Amino acid sequence: MKKQSIVTDSRRPAHAPVGAHVAGPLEGATFRTGAARREQLPPAAAREIAFAGRSNAGKSSAINALARQTRLAFASRTPGRTQQINFFELRSGAVVADLPGYGYAAVPHALKQGWQDLLWSYVTTRDTLIGLVLVVDARHGLRHQDMDVLAAFLPSGRPTLVLATKIDKLNQSERRAAVASIGAHLRETFPECVAGTTVIPFSATLREGVDAANAILTQWLGGGDTRADSVSPRRVHGD
Repeated sequence: MKKQSIVTDSRRPAHAPVGAHVAGPLEGATFRTGAARREQLPPAAAREIAFAGRSNAGKSSAINALARQTRLAFASRTPGRTQQINFFELRSGAVVADLPGYGYAAVPHALKQGWQDLLWSYVTTRDTLIGLVLVVDARHGLRHQDMDVLAAFLPSGRPTLVLATKIDKLNQSERRAAVASIGAHLRETFPECVAGTTVIPFSATLREGVDAANAILTQWLGGGDTRADSVSPRRVHGD
């Protein structure tokens, strides 16, 4: 069986002059509504992208960095307190769904189960969901809850972008090892489903990986080729 490749890229879009600001698809996003239960979900947009991740993985910071805003996505001081899916409308009319964080042990079981049921329902049944952004703390890698979300989503054939966040807290060799480990974990667990998966080292603090993530999200929303190979990245084999 041919070994699948996980793609990483942290470069600016090829068409962007050095020093020029290229507006990303999340810039200008506005809060639309929140849903704590399935029946509260808004009517499906033509195109939706979901952001998922463990509590305290940096999901809110990543969304804010991509939107070039400081308070679009609310980062609670207490991990695990986001109790609903928050929907943001983009300039294009597409929608970003910020899913509840998962995996925080201090949240009461019944409450946590409700959030996770809502997340699971959205990821597995939302027909207009065109792509998933999974936010993972690069220092800890993929956890079992992350893998559960991927197991529900990847077989659909829709693309996935993994943001390996907080990369600024690692030195260069640790960064390479962290990204390679995530890629290897994905290939080992989902050998038939990783062709459309991209892994990007990301830092909201340094804005590292923002341009690369924007290029991929723009591609998804533009209706072009969503294969990872289409952004002409370098490959990381994780060996």
